[in-house]
Amino acid sequence: MSALERAISRPAPVRDFGARSPLHGLDRRSVGFFDVLAQSVSAVAPSAAATTVVLLVAGVSPQATVFAVLIAGVLSLLVARTVSQFARRLGAAGAVYTYTAHGLGTGGALAAGAAILVGYGAIVVFALLGGAYYTTILLGDLWPALHGTASLIAVLAVEALLLVLVLVRGIRLSARVALVVEAVSVALIVVLLVTLLVRMGPIDVTVLLPRDVSPAALAAGSVIALTAFVGFESAATLGVEARSPLRTVPKAIAWTVVLSVVLYLLAAVTQVAGFDAIGLDLAASASPINDLTRAYGVAGWGVLADAGIAASFLACAIGSTTALSRVLFTMSRDGVLPRRIGRTHPRWGTPVGALAVALPVVLVVPIGLLAAGMDVRAVMHLTISVGAAGYITAYVLVCIAAPAFLRRIGELTPGAAVVSWVSAIALAAALIAFFGVDAASGSAAVWVALALAALVAAGIRWWMRRGGARTGRVGSYDEPVAAQVLGGVAREVDPRNA
Repeated sequence: MSALERAISRPAPVRDFGARSPLHGLDRRSVGFFDVLAQSVSAVAPSAAATTVVLLVAGVSPQATVFAVLIAGVLSLLVARTVSQFARRLGAAGAVYTYTAHGLGTGGALAAGAAILVGYGAIVVFALLGGAYYTTILLGDLWPALHGTASLIAVLAVEALLLVLVLVRGIRLSARVALVVEAVSVALIVVLLVTLLVRMGPIDVTVLLPRDVSPAALAAGSVIALTAFVGFESAATLGVEARSPLRTVPKAIAWTVVLSVVLYLLAAVTQVAGFDAIGLDLAASASPINDLTRAYGVAGWGVLADAGIAASFLACAIGSTTALSRVLFTMSRDGVLPRRIGRTHPRWGTPVGALAVALPVVLVVPIGLLAAGMDVRAVMHLTISVGAAGYITAYVLVCIAAPAFLRRIGELTPGAAVVSWVSAIALAAALIAFFGVDAASGSAAVWVALALAALVAAGIRWWMRRGGARTGRVGSYDEPVAAQVLGGVAREVDPRNA
């Protein structure tokens, strides 16, 4: 027997590995690159964002809509590069919460966790409302009596049922449903936008350039445009379930941002130029794509686009709830939330404990707001603004954490440090400007975002002070287990992590 054969048959014991991952229970290494890509793409919902966020940007920055989208795209690419510094090194279901823990410690992690929970939750509500809004537009064209709050609430109830069925049955089902929906939706929107551009003929390029716009308005428009990209990092929440996560997750994040930039610029150019050509105000439109299809004689495409947009919103709700549940799951396993939230389904490997907490909240809130008499578009504007505040705050923290993390492991480079700090400063400045413009307009988004973040943070602090936290465990990520290592011997398991 050779020395190699003896080493394999009687390996030296290695005792530095656990019997199971700290994030055990999820369907480990079960999804490939396209499923991971589907998670980020569905959370971004490019089809829905391309046709709705451009309208919101035009409302605050009408003279620089295209430029604001471009700025948001560049900034998203910088943030994606920073997030990938972590994703190439850690397989984590907590994404930016876990990443921040490894750079800024417990305090930074809890702040990022509270912010990203608000972001994911608000975007789920926004997506459910958006899906109901566009579905009722479609149904109202067939049966005008179906317009109104009762119809919106009925559609929300159907969306809720679909959400529960898909999310509980497993990540492979939810990711593939989202992938098919978004692929079809994006194809429809691209064909429609190109068709509209062809029908328009030569466009006046000057209307696409920024003119007579204040820096504050441009910053506010860029932050609103940034909401079209938020969620691109959610592929990182599949760090446990993805195959080869250190390779597939960063790749999925990068591709999501690049594809979104191209689509949003195409949508912004089409809508700005189209409304200028027909002499109407883009910001005053209830459904820009429908207005343009009617104006240019392709109204039939508008119906298909509405169907695609409604489906894209539903895919967004699936993707964002998937990410939300995995952050809650990770925080539970870290001990900063109650233990039962970290339960997983024994058959499908889904975080059912986290879903049981998250789903009632994100489903009851939109129904309650509509039942209280609020206008659906006003609620959508409020929720996307709150979601933007949560996401961007979390992005600022993870960008600050990256250099500290890389320095600690001895891999900090000047390029990575510059990208991280530029991203953090630009995001913080844009968020402050957005809050200023939003507050001046009389919106309550600033106060709602702050109140929700404070409420989440207070709840976490209460639980930790109650004795639920396990010191030193914040920032759990997927680790190799003893069974995967030659000679591996499982170390003693802490009963609190069982």
